[in-house]
Amino acid sequence: MRLAPGTAVFTVFLASLTAVGPLSTDMYLPSLPAIAAEFGADTGATQLTLSTHLIGFAGSQLFYGPLSDRFGRRPVLIGGFLLYIAGSVVSLFVMSIEQLILARLLQAVGGGASVVLARAIVRDLFEGAEAGQMLAKMAAIMGLVPALAPMLGGVVQDFYGWKANFIAMALFGVVLLGIVATSLGETLPPARRQSAAPIAILRNYRRLLADMRFLKYLAVACVCFSGLFAFISGSSFVLQGRYGLSPVVYGLCFGAMAGGYVAGSLSGSRLVRRFGIDGTLRAGGFAAALGGLLMLGGLMSSVSALAIVMPIVIYGFAVGLTMPQAMAGALTPFPEMAGTASSLLGFLQAMAGAVAGIYVGHGVDAGAMPMVGTIAAMGVASFVITNAGRRTV
Repeated sequence: MRLAPGTAVFTVFLASLTAVGPLSTDMYLPSLPAIAAEFGADTGATQLTLSTHLIGFAGSQLFYGPLSDRFGRRPVLIGGFLLYIAGSVVSLFVMSIEQLILARLLQAVGGGASVVLARAIVRDLFEGAEAGQMLAKMAAIMGLVPALAPMLGGVVQDFYGWKANFIAMALFGVVLLGIVATSLGETLPPARRQSAAPIAILRNYRRLLADMRFLKYLAVACVCFSGLFAFISGSSFVLQGRYGLSPVVYGLCFGAMAGGYVAGSLSGSRLVRRFGIDGTLRAGGFAAALGGLLMLGGLMSSVSALAIVMPIVIYGFAVGLTMPQAMAGALTPFPEMAGTASSLLGFLQAMAGAVAGIYVGHGVDAGAMPMVGTIAAMGVASFVITNAGRRTV
């Protein structure tokens, strides 16, 4: 049975594609201390399993978009999932932290296809505020993954150990591969396909980077995601190490942030119909600054984990408001190369997050300030960018 565009099942499927990235990072977060202990690795080296994954996830996106603009979305998705499953399985047999980093890199290279092509498929079928609404619905559904994955990962860690989390990732990939192979129709007609020649790809990337509309939405996506990934990268060490939370309780706290993200995404799907993409982004920028500054103030005045958890729920709400709309705004002007635009957006967004993650990972041993300071700075930057310039979409 073919998936029919516009149906609830189709929306859930696209949301599942975008959930591959969060599942691959969030589910094993409660296992990071156990992984460090098993391999005798320090915090920085263990955190590289996260940042390297994000770098591979980012780099692979540069190729998947142009390839899908040339050959179609479906065959590129199939190839990506085969690599993702392979990386997940290899992770079960590693003997050192360095080998796990390499296995995570392979997993990431495969997983990059899913998020790029989910956005490209949306742009194939929708545009403008309609695309923003669709992406917001997907984000709301996808937000269940970061809400549930750390909690589930914490339970799995307590009962079965960290390798069981990678088995779950592999099975998720197998299910999505089966759906793509049997039920997904091609959404990019042959008449709209682009050349995959390196010169043509570089020309398209140059065109995107010279477009101020694209750059504005790219900047919003990068700073919002950097703050979010600062929390993803450092929260397990801060909340479990500094505040003594158990893996399960930590998963619940992470789930609260993801709940804020879901609420923001649902709110964004309604606000965009009334206020447009830029109006919704301004609301998200305000919420991001509020959450970041409250966390910074809470860290300096409180010894409770709630000083971190409560503001990150607000920041998660802000990310849910801004990220789908920034993506829709960036892709709307480029229907003829939606895959390429999605690739460049995803690559630069993920690289910004990786830089934030590496900074936090190497500073978290000194305390919570590197993580909290990064979140606060990115929240303020989100507010500044979303309130600068004229309305474009």
